[in-house]
Amino acid sequence: MSVTEMKDRIHFLNTGHSDCIILESAGHFAMVDAAEDTDFPPEKPSLNLPGYEDVVVDYLLTHCKGADGRVHLDFVLGTHAHSDHIGGFDTVIDHPEIDVARAYLKRYDPKTIFFGEVRYWDNTEVYTQMLDACRRSGVEVVQQMDDTPFMLGNFQITLLNTAYKKRRFKYGENINSVVMLVEKAGTKVLLAGDLNYKDGDERRVADRVGHVDLLKVGHHGYVGSTSFYFAKKLTPRWAVITNTYKAVYPDVRLKLKKVAKSEVLCTADLNGVLATVGPNGQIGFTTDIMQR
Repeated sequence: MSVTEMKDRIHFLNTGHSDCIILESAGHFAMVDAAEDTDFPPEKPSLNLPGYEDVVVDYLLTHCKGADGRVHLDFVLGTHAHSDHIGGFDTVIDHPEIDVARAYLKRYDPKTIFFGEVRYWDNTEVYTQMLDACRRSGVEVVQQMDDTPFMLGNFQITLLNTAYKKRRFKYGENINSVVMLVEKAGTKVLLAGDLNYKDGDERRVADRVGHVDLLKVGHHGYVGSTSFYFAKKLTPRWAVITNTYKAVYPDVRLKLKKVAKSEVLCTADLNGVLATVGPNGQIGFTTDIMQR
C-alpha cells in the first residue's frame, strides 16, 4: 500500500447482531471486538448461536494485509466479556497470517455480575479463551487501562470507562463495557460498546466527551442504553447501529431521531458500513462492504 493510498477509515462489519469494528489509519490497523463465535459450553446449549469468526478473518485477510502479505494489528480491544463482542478473538489471534501486538481486555470478575448472567451466559469462557489465545501467540495483554490518549496513525485514541467500580447493585457485564473515542482534525467518533445507563456511566462519558460527529450506538440499540441525556449531550450527526433497524428498541429510535436528530445506518441492513475520515475531518460513508 503506497502512502497516497493510505486512508483513515472505520470499518463497521456486518456480523448480525454482534460487534466487530476495524480501525485503519495511515497504514495502521486495529480492531474493536471480534463478533459472536460458534463455540459454546456444552452445558449451555441455548448459546448455540450463529458465529462470525470466519467472516471476520476473511475480511481481515482481504482488506487489511500489509506489503508482506500478513495482517498486522497494532492492538485489539475487547470491550467487555460477552460472546457477541469477544467470542471471535481467539480465532483471530490464533490465525497464522494475523499478528496482534497488544490486546486491551478489562478484567472480568463474575462476583460483580448478577447471578442469572453468570449462570446462563458464557462470559468466563470467552474471556478465558481470549486470554489463552494471547498467551499462546505472545500478545501483550493490558488489563489496567487509563484515559491517556495514544495514536493509531492519524487517529487519536482515548479509552473510557476502563476501571471496575464498586457498585451498590450487581448488574450485567454490559455496565463494564470500555468505550473508545477516536479523534482526527476536530472530528470525534465514539464507539460505545455496550455501555448502558444503569449506574450513571453514560452520563459520565457524555459529560467527558460532549458532542460527537459519529456514534456507534451502545448495545445494538437495545433497551437500557442511549438515555435521553446521552443522546442530547452527544447529538451525533450519524449513528451506526450493529443490528437491523427493526430490532432497535423503539425508544432508542425515537431519541436518535427526535432528540439527537441523527442519520441512522444499520450494519445488518446495509451489509456493513465504512466511514472514511478525510483530511479536514469530513466523514463519508460506503455501504455494502462485505463479500457476498
